[in-house]
Amino acid sequence: MDILEIGVKLGKFYVPFLFALCFHEYAHGLIAKLKGDNTAEQLGRLTMNPMAHADMVGTFILPISAIIFNIPIFFGWAKPVPVNTRNLKNIRIDMFWIALAGPASNILLAVVGTIFVFFALKFGFLGDYTKPVFELMQMFVQINLFLAIFNIIPLHPLDGGKVLARFLPASINYKLEQNEHMTSIILLFLVMTGALRILSIPVSALYSVLMNFAISGAV
Repeated sequence: MDILEIGVKLGKFYVPFLFALCFHEYAHGLIAKLKGDNTAEQLGRLTMNPMAHADMVGTFILPISAIIFNIPIFFGWAKPVPVNTRNLKNIRIDMFWIALAGPASNILLAVVGTIFVFFALKFGFLGDYTKPVFELMQMFVQINLFLAIFNIIPLHPLDGGKVLARFLPASINYKLEQNEHMTSIILLFLVMTGALRILSIPVSALYSVLMNFAISGAV
């Protein structure tokens, strides 16, 4: 693989992934601020700057290596946005919305990407760039759908674990949080064994709905 091909692949896969990660973390910080906690803003995390959210392994090494070396497992993460629950008025409810903001932000990006494709196809303002931009936006939508569905899995430390906590007795949720390291190992095992490919089912279903809307609506 030459330098040009690597650059094209990074542009197609990694750039949308990095943007989606940053927007995801920004959404957590923004909702936390709206709920009364400005910890993320004070620490410089209420930003779209990738370096503010980057984890060397999860944001750079793993995803870039997967792209360059054609590793079948494409996976990564950013540093979690810190939240000081003492600044929240209702910890249980506020944390629910803060956690939900991450996956919801990726769904929002997927919808925005779909709308862009719709207008681009309908009015043809991309000209000769229609095909490469269309392929880029397709990947953008798929990545955001995957991040949304993956993060809503109801296990700690994922957002879904905190969303689920809203509906569990405090004693049960406390035990789940105390055993977060165990569920982290389980998640890592699922990722490394490729078991999470099952998520491609809901991702593909939602992707088909969005792209069918964009393409059929533009014709």
